[in-house]
Amino acid sequence: MPPAPGYNVDEALVEQARILGRSGNSSPFWNLRPDEALVFVGRTPPECRYYNFDVYLSTHTYGNETKWIWANLGDPLNLAVIKTEGTPNGSSGNPFNQTTVVVTTADKGIDQRIRAAAQSAGYSDDIINTLVIPSTRLNIGLENNSDTFMMFIRPALFNDTQAGDNYINNTPATIFRITPNNTTELDPYDVPEQRVRGTGQTEFDLMDDLEELRTVILEKYNESNATELPTSMWVPDGNDGIQRGINILAPNNNACYLWTANQTVSSPTPFLYNTSEYYPFLRDPAITLGNDTDEFIIVYGVNHVASGKATYSNFAVYGADVWNGVRAITDADFNGSAEEYLPNNPNAKYLYVYKLSRNCSEGDQYCYEVPYGVGGHGIEFDQPLFIGFRVYLENATKTGPSYSEIIYDRAIKFDPKS
Repeated sequence: MPPAPGYNVDEALVEQARILGRSGNSSPFWNLRPDEALVFVGRTPPECRYYNFDVYLSTHTYGNETKWIWANLGDPLNLAVIKTEGTPNGSSGNPFNQTTVVVTTADKGIDQRIRAAAQSAGYSDDIINTLVIPSTRLNIGLENNSDTFMMFIRPALFNDTQAGDNYINNTPATIFRITPNNTTELDPYDVPEQRVRGTGQTEFDLMDDLEELRTVILEKYNESNATELPTSMWVPDGNDGIQRGINILAPNNNACYLWTANQTVSSPTPFLYNTSEYYPFLRDPAITLGNDTDEFIIVYGVNHVASGKATYSNFAVYGADVWNGVRAITDADFNGSAEEYLPNNPNAKYLYVYKLSRNCSEGDQYCYEVPYGVGGHGIEFDQPLFIGFRVYLENATKTGPSYSEIIYDRAIKFDPKS
């Protein structure tokens, strides 16, 4: 967004905008007067597995210290709830490539004025959405210690890759910063209710099948040393980050986040920012992946999409020192991969197995060769790594699944015996 009238974007934020490919007097990190709004008018992503619009708290000042927080502020607008021309008033229908209006604001008054203006311009109120910035918890304003925000659009797995690329590179939308000429009495929004995770239905009836799969994997590779990597919850949610004053790396209420981890360490340099802050929730996996044919990682678990607990899920391999995500392996990649391990088990269709290696066998469709020697696009042989898992959007609740209802994904590192 551009700055408010009469203001300039902070030089540090101009530099961050440049890194993200933006130029001029605008920035993806912006603050907001209590009566202002950001308005997206345009089309939703083309057909894909999942998308959402979400607003984030970028920085927040605690006493005299301003910290990067990257906290979500509530539920996002996802394809199951968004109001568009194809899903008027959030009804079922076609939410893809549809006209929509998304208002991001802290004030009911400006939201109402924008809706009235949009309707006078021919936009039905049935396609207008509001992402609330809950001002009671935040420092809204344009002062030096005021909070800064970001707005994300997250699409995943486009049906037509070219259409997806076109949307990302030339998004058919206009962004407005709305600043009233005459400020009326403020009418701030209350903190909105959040959708409740959980249906009571769990994946735990698949635990015996998963243990059978684990046994078969260990037996298949019994000529190697096996190290089972612990899996735990990865990032806290926005409320936790704001209250504790820690950078939580932009989570989303539509997802569960897991990762392979063990001992606590200080963090790497946070994304885009030249600082070395300490994050208590970060963990050091201390796992590397060499070039030996007999050195590899097997990732396995419940296919959460097949089990009905997710709309979309993936795991990604990261360099642990600089957090460079190299490749996401999605449920579309590993669907059906467990059946060769459990050919006589009818529940194999609900499980998956995938290999991470430097040397995949020819014809092995369930293997990814982790690159090296290409900078941030790869992971070096001596570079520690971890695996992050994401489980997105349970259809029944229109939000993320409950951690208490899913079986955590797993990984085993295999090394040659010496």
